[in-house]
Amino acid sequence: MSVTRESGPEPSVLIVMGVSGSGKTTIGALLARLLHWEFVDGDSLHPAANVRKMQSGVALTDEDRWPWLHAIAAWIDATRATGRHGVVACSALKRSYRRLLLGTRGDVRIVYLQADFEIVRQRMSTRTGHFMPVALLRSQFDTLEEPGPGEHAVVVPANGAPDTLAAEALTRLGLKPPT
Repeated sequence: MSVTRESGPEPSVLIVMGVSGSGKTTIGALLARLLHWEFVDGDSLHPAANVRKMQSGVALTDEDRWPWLHAIAAWIDATRATGRHGVVACSALKRSYRRLLLGTRGDVRIVYLQADFEIVRQRMSTRTGHFMPVALLRSQFDTLEEPGPGEHAVVVPANGAPDTLAAEALTRLGLKPPT
């Protein structure tokens, strides 16, 4: 099954980015299901030391994040090299992180879930089983550099139902799922 695109080349990989609690995993998995693409939650690629650090309430440094970002870039490259399509959920909060993930990969697009602090704080306070504590949310917003021109990004306000947000992302990307 092939995805149709209104103009330009079809992306091979979508990076669904935003702060913790913005809905990256939910929307990323939904987009992958709708498009019949592979999905990976970037959190699953974190080294164990990063997870332990976040669980203990300590924000990651750039040095902590680089091995994780390289693992995501390797997944992107492996997906592209085999002709598959994929969606990865990854915070990608800084431009330097996105430069690594995008590189010269013109067929990789970003879906930025733009979120309000208070809405995300409320979501995070009710979720269970995630290693990222609400106490670190402010550090996520402080680190966030919103995507700008040249970053192959579409912006989707993350304040609606998952189905609505996924549909909005597809519309902004110009993609139509296979029937």
